[in-house]
Amino acid sequence: MIVPQQAATSERIAAAVSRGGIIAFRTDTFYGLGADPFNASAVQRVRDLKGREENKPILVLISDVEQLDRLIENRSSVFDKLAKDFWPGALTIIGEATGQLPSELTAGTKTVGVRLPDDDRVRALVRACGGALTATSANPSGQPPARTAEDVANYFEDGIDLIVNSGAARTDQPSTVIDATGAEAKLIREGVFPWTQIQAALR
Repeated sequence: MIVPQQAATSERIAAAVSRGGIIAFRTDTFYGLGADPFNASAVQRVRDLKGREENKPILVLISDVEQLDRLIENRSSVFDKLAKDFWPGALTIIGEATGQLPSELTAGTKTVGVRLPDDDRVRALVRACGGALTATSANPSGQPPARTAEDVANYFEDGIDLIVNSGAARTDQPSTVIDATGAEAKLIREGVFPWTQIQAALR
C-alpha cells in the first residue's frame, strides 16, 4: 500500500516499523527498504525480500548525529573527520558495529555503514521511526534502484507493509561508501562525493 509522507501518516509509518514491519521510503538518494536495525527478524525479512547476499552488510540511516553511539563504537579519527566534513550528506561511513546490532545487519563483518542524510523530510521520517532505519536500496539485488514509489510497487508485489511516497529520487547517483574502521579511509563505492574530494578532505 502506497501512502503519502505527511504528518497524518507518520504515526502509522512508525507503528509499522515498531512491530517489525518493512517500509519503503525515499532516502536522500534512491528509495530504500526501512526496518528497525536492532530487530533481527525484521532485518532478515529485508534480506529475504531483496535477495541480499548473506556476506553483505545493510546500511543504516540516522536522524541525528547523536544516534551514532547506538550503532558505532571505537570510532576512528577518520570516521569522525568524514562525519564532521560531509554530514549531513550522501556519504555512508563504515565503522565498528556495537554489540547491540544483529548479525543479520552486519553480515558477520562486525561493521556497519551509517549515513546522516541531507534531507529534512528523510531525517524527520527516520526520527519518527526511532532515530535509525535500514536503508538498503528498494530493489531486488542486481536490479536498478527504485526512483519512485511506483518503481518499488512494481518490484515487490508483497512483503512491504507500507510504501511511503515522498516523490521521485533527486539524484542519479548512490551515496559514496567509505570504510573508516582503520587508520586510513578505503573507498568501497564512489557515488555523490568523488573519491578525490574525500582524499582532499583527509589530507
